[in-house]
Amino acid sequence: MKKDIHPTYYQDAVVKCACGNTFTTGSTIKEIHIEICSACHPFYTGKQKLIDNAGRVERFQKIQAKKAEVAKVRKGKKVKKAKAKTKKQESQVKLEKTKKLANNQMGKK
Repeated sequence: MKKDIHPTYYQDAVVKCACGNTFTTGSTIKEIHIEICSACHPFYTGKQKLIDNAGRVERFQKIQAKKAEVAKVRKGKKVKKAKAKTKKQESQVKLEKTKKLANNQMGKK
């Protein structure tokens, strides 16, 4: 094996997180700076951090609220069919009444 081709390995390399947590590990770099670690990651802590990218979350919630409003006002197919059916029945009843009246009037003449 060739000598002096491998970087130096530090047994006590310090890892520093943005949250302030530090721990040691083995690495070829003496000091490592990270943004998120197991002490502050939502998966491990159980706390959800909401990262908002230019109001995307608010925009999504706004769209969902509009959809919910429209769904409340909108009538389903069953309601529309039932309404059309009753309307048709009412028109048939009116037509029968007018036919009876017409027949009665013709019979009187």
